[in-house]
Amino acid sequence: MIRLVLGGNKSGKSDYALDLFSRHAGRKCFIATGKAHDMAFRRQILDHRKERDPAIHVFESGSDLHQVLVKARTGFDHLLVDSLDFWLFSCLYNGCGEEKRGEVIRLLSKWKEGPDIIFVSCEVGLGPIAPTREVRQFVRELGGLNQEVAALADEVYLVAAGLPLTLKK
Repeated sequence: MIRLVLGGNKSGKSDYALDLFSRHAGRKCFIATGKAHDMAFRRQILDHRKERDPAIHVFESGSDLHQVLVKARTGFDHLLVDSLDFWLFSCLYNGCGEEKRGEVIRLLSKWKEGPDIIFVSCEVGLGPIAPTREVRQFVRELGGLNQEVAALADEVYLVAAGLPLTLKK
């Protein structure tokens, strides 16, 4: 089963995804995609670590989400990827966005036999149009990625103000 949890920044989407994740027994793996490049984000990552069960295995993917998913696919029953937006940013920053995105989408299209997986991602298209070309490109790329994952997902949720709304079930 593939699930996608969308929401804005600090909307409660990660907390909701962790709640869904915690409802299942079995071997679990948390796949972190964000890398701290400043102290504020480093503190945010440390806060997230404190909230997670220390018994849950953690992989850090950077832009190599495809490789981490392939590795985790055989060793775990449940995966939580937080988050697609940080992963995509990492890919675009490293100049490999389209290639890496295609690898992950192809893998997910064949995922029916794999472990349950929950993806977390920002829904960024709800605000004003960004003033810079780079930000507009990121918003377009992430919107397209979210649509592709949502099309493959069995369930999709949107979290706003800590409240989950079911978009697809």
